[in-house]
Amino acid sequence: MPQNITLDDFYALFRESERQRQETERLLRHSLEVSRQEFDRRMDESRAEFDRDLAKSKEEYDRRIAKTEHIAAQANEAVNNLSSRWGRFVENLVAPAVVKLFQDRGILVERTYQRMKAPRGKQNLEIDIFAVNHDVAVVIEVKSRLTQDHVRKFLNTLEIFKSVFTEYAHHQLYGTMAAIEIDGDVDKYAEKQGLFIIQQSGDSVCISTDRSFVPRSW
Repeated sequence: MPQNITLDDFYALFRESERQRQETERLLRHSLEVSRQEFDRRMDESRAEFDRDLAKSKEEYDRRIAKTEHIAAQANEAVNNLSSRWGRFVENLVAPAVVKLFQDRGILVERTYQRMKAPRGKQNLEIDIFAVNHDVAVVIEVKSRLTQDHVRKFLNTLEIFKSVFTEYAHHQLYGTMAAIEIDGDVDKYAEKQGLFIIQQSGDSVCISTDRSFVPRSW
């Protein structure tokens, strides 16, 4: 004979069912919390590992940059030293010929100076070669390779020359650029600015500017 289910039995069953539901929710929340903590832990580990890898990569990058900069500095120093020696060689090739070259063009300079520096307290200015007599002077800028930028800078030098070297304020002043190599038509550009051009000719040098050329005086 089946047992009759009383109201108390029904409530007891309901309470047990509710208890089990709450326990299931508790276990689920605990499981989720554990999972979240594990996820956070792994994320922290991944972040820390990423940070370590990033730090190592940065150290390697900085090391390579420092090495590259060191190599570049050494190369730049070598190029500058070579350019300086080459420029001095060109100066020594040009200087002995200057007086004769310009006398042949009717500019009767008598003596030359190399590496002429501005008087103390004046603007920082150095002239590669300077040829002069009592009333006329020639300022010569020497380059191993002549560019248009060199010409522009030299024109600025000529503009301020007499204010720096005041003892030549009343001289008739001419400008000349000497070079072994010349970019493009830079020599034509320089001549249009009123400058003489000196170039290599065999074992010596010559004024390559046409004899009909009328130089500018400063």
